[in-house]
Amino acid sequence: MNRRHFIKTGAFGLAGFTVLQNGTANVDLISQQSVMVDKVKLGNTGLTVPRLAMGTGTIGGRSASNQTRLGMDEFKRLALHAYDRGMRFYDMAEVYGSMPFVGESIKTLPRENLTLLTKVSIPEDQANRKISVSETLDRFRQQIGTDYIDVFLMHYITAGGWEKPRTGYIDDYLKAKQDGIVKAVGISCHHIDALREAAVSRWVDVIMVRLNPFGTNMDDTPEEVNKALAVAKSNGKGIINMKVFGEGKHVTDDEREKSLQFVLKEGNVHCLTLGLESIGQMDDAINRTMRIVS
Repeated sequence: MNRRHFIKTGAFGLAGFTVLQNGTANVDLISQQSVMVDKVKLGNTGLTVPRLAMGTGTIGGRSASNQTRLGMDEFKRLALHAYDRGMRFYDMAEVYGSMPFVGESIKTLPRENLTLLTKVSIPEDQANRKISVSETLDRFRQQIGTDYIDVFLMHYITAGGWEKPRTGYIDDYLKAKQDGIVKAVGISCHHIDALREAAVSRWVDVIMVRLNPFGTNMDDTPEEVNKALAVAKSNGKGIINMKVFGEGKHVTDDEREKSLQFVLKEGNVHCLTLGLESIGQMDDAINRTMRIVS
């Protein structure tokens, strides 16, 4: 199955059709739908989170992503399906434009059952600070419809030496954590030196990192990234994996299996965020993941 067909039909589409043809649809579908995403401890953050998060930023930028481009109704259907299957972890960012979409989707759900993560890009220039972290968090919480955010990250850190220029912002993040507005703080890494720095940083609770067995859309080789993650994990950092399918470049059946086997069994990660675009893809990822970890 090529990438275009996978995205169009969803990974479970053809499998479901085959099941219908052989007359065992009800048994197989009910069995698969009853599999729920389990929960894991996110390092030393004190948070227990679903092993899989619903990513909302595939090909994201300029306040849009493939998920938001589905439209509100389809996005909501996907988000609620995630909730029904235990995937109650929503990964958002300002640049994706996804916070209002998640907010609309979860407004009738119990807040205590949800894990909400969002991110904002923080410039390096401390002499010209343009972002108020407290005002940003107020705006984000209003868009999502929540009093607090579980995980709040600095988005898209693309070089080493990132911590010192952002000292003032870091203080604001820690103040928000102290006030209970956020539960855990950290960064989204897009450079191996940024990852190595985060692995030993005292203030970082959570690291979001790109890892897959193919080395696609990553910061270094899988071996080097895993070495850095081993250090981070030993220091109690919560580690969230992204780009497990190389941003849609590795979605054949064998590639999906290899990727999930790798990050779940060989990667130093606690949980994964997946930018899924259909219920079929979501069901396939959940069923595979839970089979592998069990």
